[in-house]
Formats: sequence, structure tokens, C-alpha cells
Amino acid sequence: MARTTVTTTRGPVRGERRGDGSLRFLGIPYAQPPVGDLRFAAPVPPEPWTEVLDATSYGPTAQRRPFAEVTTIPEPSIPGAGVLNLNVFTPDTDTDTDTDTATGAGLPVLVWIHGGGYVAGSAASPWYDGSAFNRDGVVLVSLGYRLGIEGFLHLDGAPDNRGVLDWIAALTWVRDNIARFGGDPAKVTVAGQSAGGGAVQTLLAVPAARGLFRGALSASGAVMRPDGPEVARAVARLFTARTGVPAAAAALRDLSDDELLDLQDRLGAPGPDREGLPPLLSLAPFADGELIPDPVLEALTDGEAGADVPLMLGFTAHEFNAVPAPGPDGPPLPALLGGMGLAPDRVDAFTAAYAPGGPDLLFGQALTDATFRAPSLAVADARAARERPTWLYEFAWESPVARMAFHCLDLPYAFDLLDAEGVTAAAGDAPPRALADAMHRAWVSFVRDLDPGESWPRYTGADRATMVWDTEPRVERDPLRQVREIWLS
Repeated sequence: MARTTVTTTRGPVRGERRGDGSLRFLGIPYAQPPVGDLRFAAPVPPEPWTEVLDATSYGPTAQRRPFAEVTTIPEPSIPGAGVLNLNVFTPDTDTDTDTDTATGAGLPVLVWIHGGGYVAGSAASPWYDGSAFNRDGVVLVSLGYRLGIEGFLHLDGAPDNRGVLDWIAALTWVRDNIARFGGDPAKVTVAGQSAGGGAVQTLLAVPAARGLFRGALSASGAVMRPDGPEVARAVARLFTARTGVPAAAAALRDLSDDELLDLQDRLGAPGPDREGLPPLLSLAPFADGELIPDPVLEALTDGEAGADVPLMLGFTAHEFNAVPAPGPDGPPLPALLGGMGLAPDRVDAFTAAYAPGGPDLLFGQALTDATFRAPSLAVADARAARERPTWLYEFAWESPVARMAFHCLDLPYAFDLLDAEGVTAAAGDAPPRALADAMHRAWVSFVRDLDPGESWPRYTGADRATMVWDTEPRVERDPLRQVREIWLS
């Protein structure tokens, strides 16, 4: 790999030219390391540097512990303080082996925000490599951000939604620097999956992010519900009640990573004192009344948030269906469904619709519907009613490994990375190439043209055209009617 150098607004960085016709620059800082007085502060731009910064290996990750020993997506944890960094993958449009600036190709840009429930995840995953997007003329940027307590717990003496401020800081870096890497700062699409998809929806509702991107792509997006400052304060009170440590920046600033994560585990444990709090995503972006003026889902369905931004959004058919129901000592199913927001008069309709799968499927399907499918469908319906450019999809191809279209399974297809580490374990030995070609092509078209292509019409109130990604992709008219009738009517 021949090396190449680009001068950013803060200083020069040296990346590598790859044999596939792309360049990559890894671990570029977009803010100072969040340590000491900056641990719970808004992100601060890096100090300028003059010596060339080596950008040939991934930078530190905010993730210190993954969700589990084995996760669907390979998610490496990399030690170090400088977790506010990003990676740039760009087509090699310069024939020189070393250059001080890119050619200014003006290419469209995809900014990727990783998932992980806002408490885990890694921008250094091989599933987020940008080579296929580069092949098709798109610059890809992936970013890291503060997670868990450091990013999202309401704390005295600290700004709220510090992780959201990190996303905005990274997008600002893209605006100011991406032309030097061949991208066009006026052609940025922000995208992400799971928590990253929720990040996209959140950014649509953040006035401070306006103008930093022109398109949005939310895959399996998840946002806090219920949402609002009173919920965030209740979570902070629960933190103090369970740990004995004040929810204050001064009390937490000097704790080690392990000490902070142990406190976070205690906050996240189940228990009766969690009643009224979000069943999932207690540490997540929330409406603080300032940076995020209104609850995200309300802003997207009842307000004007994101009205001028084309949006592609969707989910897999069986996101969390593999999650087992609580044991016999747990709450009965109707109570669990009520906790997920299902109206009492809809419980019978839900159980009748999915009863053949048994109690475990009912619980997992409820998690899938309540967390991903129903909220995204509500956003699509609201935007369609206002004639805002929207495209809805469901990824329905079932992996032979689990016989489900489960959470994260769609990503190697969207990124066209079927040969990446871990894909065979998730998708089997022969994942369908044609599906990856079609799905990736639609994503590229959306980033380039703000339209996924002629074969995928807009989602409108007239026909609710939905792309179903399967072995043979197809557009269906309102295939999610049952979800709407049960969860949204």
C-alpha cells in the first residue's frame, strides 16, 4: 500500500492507497480526547499539528466492553483516550503515490454512525469498510462517539446529549475537510443502523445539525421512548439510587473506565424500580428542550423536523425475534406488551396474528415491532401524508443460520461486503450475491441522487409502496398493514 498525505484544517494526515483503487485514512481526530475536564464536556476541536499524523490504523474506540463475547457484527475495542476520531474511505482519483491534497472530485459522501444500543459498537468494524462505496464513486466516513454514561446520562455540571454533540462535531469536520479527500460537502448523506439509525432520526430533529447533510438513511433506527427531560432526570435519579454516586460530572470525572462501566451495568439491570422508564435505551439521546427541542418521534411525525431532507428508512423482518421471553417468574405477556406501548384493546389482535409461533416468538416479535417496525412505519406514514420524499423498506431474506431476517443481517448486503469477516457465521455459506448487488446499488443511488432508483417508488399515502429485500427484491403495496393496525391505530 503506497501512502498518501492530505492536509486537513488542523494538520496533515497520511493514509494508505489500497490495491482495490481506494484510499483510507483511519483514526483522524475530529475533537480532543474527552478526558479530565473534557470527559463530560462538549467536544473541543483538536489542537493544530504540523508533523504528518499517521492515519494507517484505526483509532481508539469508546467501546471498552462489547455487548457480548460474540456479536453479529465484529466490533473491535481499541484502547486509548482519543475516541473522538473518524475514518475516511475515498476513491483513488490521483495517480501520484504521495500528494498534499485530493483532486477535488466532488463526490457524494456517506457519513456512517455505528449501532450498539448507544452503549457499545465500533467504527473499526470490517463490516463498515468503504471499499465497495468507493468503487461506485462514493466517499464513506465512519465515526466514533461517546457512549453510555459518558455520552448520554443526564449529569449535573455537564451538557446533555454529549454523544449528539459528537455527531455534530464530526459532521462539521466533514463539511470543512471532505473536499480535500475528493468529497463534496454539499452532497452529504448521514446514515446508520440500530442506534446509528436512531442517531439519523435524532439529527433530523436537531436544529444545530441543519445544513450539515442533505439526505438521511435510517436502518433499523431506535430512539428512546418515552422521551423527554423528565425521563432523563428520572434515569439520573435511578443511577444515584442504585449506585450511591451522584449523577454529576464532578463525581464521575476521575473514575476509571471499568469503574464507570460497572456503574452503568448497575443502572441497566432489571428491577421494579424501573417502572415508567424506557424498557430499552435508558442511555440514549433524549429531548432536552435545547439541543433536541422535542421528542424525536414526535418531531418526525407531528412536526416539521426533517421536512426538506429525503429519507430512506426500514428494518429487518425479525429484528429481535430471537430474544427469549422472560421465564415463568416474569411478568405475564399482556403486561410485557403494555410496557412496550401496546394498547390493551390491541393485545388480542397481536397474539392472534403471531400465536402460531408460541410465547417466545410473541415476545421477540413484540420487541421487533415496538422498537423498530412500528416507529419507523409511523415516521414513513407521517412524511407521506405531508408529501415529503420518503422510501420505506423491509429486509425479509432469512438467513439459513437462524431462519430469520434478524438484526444486523442486512448490513453486509448494503455495504456489499459478503466476503467480510463474520458474514458467513451470520448469513451462511452462500449469501445471495444478487441481493447484495441490488441493495447496495439502491444505497449508492440514494447517496448520489437522493433517489434509490426507478424500480423503487416513493412511499406515499396512496399506495404505501415498500421495497421488500429478499432473494428476489420486489415492491409491495402496504405489506406492513398488520403492524399499523395493531400498533398504530
